[in-house]
Amino acid sequence: MNKIILVGNFVKDPELRHTENGEKIYTRFTIAVQRNFRLPDGTREADFIPVKVWGKKAEVICKYMKKGSCITVSGRLKTGNYEDKDGNKRYIAEVVAEDFKFLDHRKIEENVSAN
Repeated sequence: MNKIILVGNFVKDPELRHTENGEKIYTRFTIAVQRNFRLPDGTREADFIPVKVWGKKAEVICKYMKKGSCITVSGRLKTGNYEDKDGNKRYIAEVVAEDFKFLDHRKIEENVSAN
């Protein structure tokens, strides 16, 4: 089973994109996910996880989320590789989100009522 659930904050504003042929829309963004343990100085480390969302869900995320917004995403891990322009093999991993929930309810309600 390939299932991931994350809670994190956007590291920058999400942007709506189109596939090369223009047929599908998506957004790709990174969330900072804090680790459960604290370092000796009391701070927490974070993992920076790339996430991709397709279709109408991508539009909703781009409309309501911004840098710092908190979100829960669930989906699957997708891995792959490619050759960069110098011929080096590069490996990638990202979460393909199937579902999400906004955790900044007050900010979203303010944005919706302001429009």
